[in-house]
Amino acid sequence: MIDALSRQFDTALALARYHLDTLEDAHCLWRPTERGPHVWHQEDGWRADWPEDESYAAGSPSIGWLCWHMLYWWSMALDHNFGDGALDRHGVIWPGSAEGFRAEFDRLTHAWQTVLADLQRRPDLAQEPVHWPVPGRNRADLAAWVNLELVKNAAEIGVLRFLYASEAEHDRITRAD
Repeated sequence: MIDALSRQFDTALALARYHLDTLEDAHCLWRPTERGPHVWHQEDGWRADWPEDESYAAGSPSIGWLCWHMLYWWSMALDHNFGDGALDRHGVIWPGSAEGFRAEFDRLTHAWQTVLADLQRRPDLAQEPVHWPVPGRNRADLAAWVNLELVKNAAEIGVLRFLYASEAEHDRITRAD
């Protein structure tokens, strides 16, 4: 089972990298709608909005927020299931640039690949319970959840990248007229 989840992770990672490898700061800071979750520069670094609900009325998230969200859920999953469990959302900071995000994303990817390799070497560990995000489920379920979250966030970022490019093309055509 872990072999299949590991192969699925590789596919999810390839999809994510397709959208992330050429990501630029302008993409991250572009807001597709007037309101919606975003990242903000403050005196102590970059902070992410924490929406009270996930309704459609909340507005579309920015790519920067989606990148922060990836760092959030992945960091939390690693810390709460393989670390000391002390991390909370306030401890996850958006690095402030696409390059900084990719460095953090690569760090989390490597840490997760280590977890998957450990589970492949010791399949009995896959049945151990997890603490976050779904207490009581096992590590195999966690691996499946990580794959789903990665694909979901990659798809969301991909859609926004296409919208950004379409808007830029529209602006280019409009200026040419």
